Amino acid sequence: MIKGVKYALEAAPWQYSGPGAWVFVSLPVELSEEIRRLFKTEEEGWGRLKATAAVGKSEWKTAIWFDTKSSTYILPLKAAIRSKENIITGKPIALTIWI
Repeated sequence: MIKGVKYALEAAPWQYSGPGAWVFVSLPVELSEEIRRLFKTEEEGWGRLKATAAVGKSEWKTAIWFDTKSSTYILPLKAAIRSKENIITGKPIALTIWI
């Protein structure tokens, strides 16, 4: 799998209160600023930026989206990944993303 720039971080997953009840991780503001500065030209619609993510032993192709309200990128966590890696909202997890 071809990967680009690697970022390792720790963050607490949170659940969106709207329809679908998606679970996300917000990247730190400083990290989001760096990613946006380096990769903004590669963003697609709605601030979508292709990425690869890894948590525990799970790795998957995904995307991060820039949230203008919080000035951070958010990473959706699929239900299958959350189940496999025993991820619960509010409990920090270590993760790696490649842009």
